[in-house]
This record gives sequence, structure tokens and C-alpha cells, in this order.
Amino acid sequence: MTVTLAAVSTLPADGTAGTLVGRVFRPGLGPSVVAVRDGGVFDVTAAFATTSDLFDRPDPAAALAAVPGERIGDLSTVLAHTPPEARDAGKPFLLSPIDLQAVKAAGVTFAISMVERVIEEQAKGVPERAAAIRAEIGEIIGGELKGLKPGSPEAAALKKHLQERGLWSQYLEVGIGPDAEIFTKAPVLSSVGTGADVGLHPISTWNNPEPEVVLVISSSGRIVGATLGNDVNLRDVEGRSALLLGKAKDNNASAALGPFVRLFDANFGIDAVRAMKVSLTVTGEDGFVLDGRSDMAAISRDVEDLARQAIGPHHQYPDGLVLYCGTLFAPIQDRGDKGKGFTHKLGDIVTIASPELGSLTNRVRLSTQCAPWTDGIRSLMASLAARRG
Repeated sequence: MTVTLAAVSTLPADGTAGTLVGRVFRPGLGPSVVAVRDGGVFDVTAAFATTSDLFDRPDPAAALAAVPGERIGDLSTVLAHTPPEARDAGKPFLLSPIDLQAVKAAGVTFAISMVERVIEEQAKGVPERAAAIRAEIGEIIGGELKGLKPGSPEAAALKKHLQERGLWSQYLEVGIGPDAEIFTKAPVLSSVGTGADVGLHPISTWNNPEPEVVLVISSSGRIVGATLGNDVNLRDVEGRSALLLGKAKDNNASAALGPFVRLFDANFGIDAVRAMKVSLTVTGEDGFVLDGRSDMAAISRDVEDLARQAIGPHHQYPDGLVLYCGTLFAPIQDRGDKGKGFTHKLGDIVTIASPELGSLTNRVRLSTQCAPWTDGIRSLMASLAARRG
């Protein structure tokens, strides 16, 4: 299957009414910061060499609005050349909308997905065991966790109760304890954008997409916008041992972001993020269709608390960061043999969408089959230096 990108579905429901920032690869120039507006796609790299630079301005939305930029074409034309097989050596195409920011993620932030992590741990990476374990402990743990505030006295009391019953888990610790799980999802500049292939490590046979809202945070710790993300996850690898989290989460093309960053302005802010509903659709070459959703209103930790746990006096990020917020989506629908649950098949098309942020669409391949990651910080600095001549 191939990915087809259309402007009307890629953009938010209100089109270009919001303040939208992206990155485009321009042949002969390299990665470029762009504003997506009613009149097309405009290169603003002359004013903001990187999105990191833009996001650190006192008012990024106002700063972007003040720069006319250079029009490079219609969004539909750029999108048409963005999927790998549609790229033309002389045509610009979309990249991930971030550059120098650290790519971080918060795990186990929703009660339902927390229960699934406990099940993965108990199953030891074997999907056939998951259904029986889910029936045994899912209802007990899920019911007791509903509405519980992490780090509260009630959470501490529940922790003691579960320990006495032999049900305590490292995932419950970060799910209802005082400290969130914050980890590095991917190296700087390694994330892929909409239309690109996303990668699964070849050793995995039990894996899934994770549809998430991703906070965009300046170097001062301010949340300045949001985008969508697919935190590609290898359930069997992480289930074998939490110490394999890096192998389960960080592989070639395993972090997708986009399609654009929507900056906070008069019409879009943190409360809109808190109320966001994210949809997921997986369409397979075998005719399989999976629909899921993640409702940010059900998150166990507030997004501002997650940001504070990621950046502050204890940890600085001079170029800012983006933070995947976790997902409510629990991939338990069987695909094939009963009791094995969901897992990807190569060629799956994954679309993550919300009315506020548009849609992020990617095709699933092995990480060894995706385009190699070759353009890092050194090549970005070289291309920017060449542009300034």
C-alpha cells in the first residue's frame, strides 16, 4: 500500500486558520522552516534558522505572523511529493516539523494503557498469554485506578494494598506514584514526518502504534504548541524486560511527528490540548481495519505536570524539547488468532488525527527497510551555513 496525502485531510478542521509551522526539504537548499498559510507554504528560514529558534521567541505565533517569507508552492504540491516513492529530486517535500529539540516521551499516563503495560510485563513478551492475564487482573486493577490522582495519599494507600495482593508492578509505580516516566524517545533530528515510513525492529512480532498528543516546549519550559505523534512500540521487547525500553522505542524511523506544529495563539491554547480527542485508524493490505481513540480528558497526569517533570531546575534543554504525552489506546483487538491481540503487518497505513492538529499518516515497514537516517546536526548546520554564504 502507498500513502496518499491530501491538503484537506492533512490540515486541521479549520484549515490554515491556526498558526502552523512545518519543515520542508528544499532541493539545493536543505531543510527549511516554513509557515503554512492560506496562500501556500512560505519559507521563513531567513528569519528563523530552526524551529527551535522560533519556539524560543517570547510570542512565537506573533513572531511568525510578522514574517512574510518566500512562497515555495501550494501545500497540495508539497504533500504530493512527500511519500518516499513520490519524491522528485527537484521538488520540495515535508519533513518532521521539529529539528534541534530533544524528543522525549511520557509513558503510562492513562489508566487503561497502564493496565496493558502490566499485562505485557506479566506475559513476558508472549502475546498468547495476554488474554488470560487481562481477564485475571485487568478488571481488578482498572476499577481501582479509575479517577485516582498519581502521587496522592489515596494512590499511596492503593500501592500498599496492591503490594499485599502481589499485584504491584513497576508500571503501576510510574502510573500512580509521584514520579512520571519520562524517557528519551529518539535522537535529535531522527523523527520522521507525515507521509514517511515508520519502522519496526525486525526482531519484534508483537507491536503497535501509539497515537499521542505531543507538547512543543521552549528552552525556558513554556509549552508553546502541539503536534501529533506515533510512538511506535514493540510490546514483546518491552514486555521481556523494562530495561529493553530503548530497544523497544528507539529504532530507525520509530518516532513520527506532524504534520505541523500548531502554535498557541488567541484561538488555540493549553485548554484545547487538555480537551483534545485523537483518533487512530490502521488499514492493512489484508483488509484489516482497526479504529481507536485517545481522549486527553482521561489522562491521569495533567500535561503541564508532565512538562514540569521533564524540564526545570533538575534538567535543562537549551534547544527545547517535544514531549509525547502517552495514549489511552489499548491494542487488544485480535488480528488473526484469537487471544493474540493486535500486531502490525508490514504495509499497514496508520493515520492519527485530531480536528485541532490535522492528520499524521505513515506506512509501516521494518526499520531496516526505511530510509536510513543520514541527515543529523552536522549536515543541518552545514546547509544553514551554505545558505548564509
